[in-house]
Amino acid sequence: MNVLRDEKKVQRNQKIGQYTSFVALAVLVGGFVLALNQIIASFKDPAIMTTPESERYLTLSYGAMFVGLILTQISLYFGNRFGKIPLDEAITSSLKGLDDRYHLYHYQGPVSHLLIGPSGIWLLVPFYQKGFITFEKNRYRQHGVSWLARLFGQESIGRPELDAEAALMDWDKFVKKTLSDEQLPQANVVLVFTHPDVQLDRMDNAPYPAVHVEKLKDFVRKRAKQQVFPPEQIQKIIEVLPSE
Repeated sequence: MNVLRDEKKVQRNQKIGQYTSFVALAVLVGGFVLALNQIIASFKDPAIMTTPESERYLTLSYGAMFVGLILTQISLYFGNRFGKIPLDEAITSSLKGLDDRYHLYHYQGPVSHLLIGPSGIWLLVPFYQKGFITFEKNRYRQHGVSWLARLFGQESIGRPELDAEAALMDWDKFVKKTLSDEQLPQANVVLVFTHPDVQLDRMDNAPYPAVHVEKLKDFVRKRAKQQVFPPEQIQKIIEVLPSE
């Protein structure tokens, strides 16, 4: 398997995640200390809480904690994707063993993660959520994760179908711009969950297939047996994608 990865983008986003995490912690601590000082002062003199100066301090502390929570979510976003074990590395590792007819692109081209080979065109949309993931009442739902974990240590599941549709739109724009004269098969989307503590269930009616990253290679090989993507079409796409 041929793998191309935008190393500069990965390293840049790793630093963004690290720096944002430090800043978020500093802002949260600062806001907490301001609020705590006002609370301690109120024990000595309850009337101090009604002074304009005290109100300014409290407003500043609440604002700091609100900003800190937003920065925490930003740091989680980058940390989950580019942290200790980046999502792209988990995907690459899971697909190890595919032959040279497969080409895997990370942050190169129109979508973040793209696999092209005998099984077709696959837009890989990764998620790092843990817990019990199901598709019920036309929504992806996440169970078994506390609200505190979602606030400080875990992104919510959100709307995976919208992420999938956005990837398809980006791919279609790329094809129309670079390969408008070619008749290519429709690109496919697969949701890839990479957290070790995630379980997928009740996905039969989901609009897009979802697999754990450890089962991604088996999923791709199975699709290749069902319908083989012509080598000449693979080559046409490879020629218009980044080569380094």
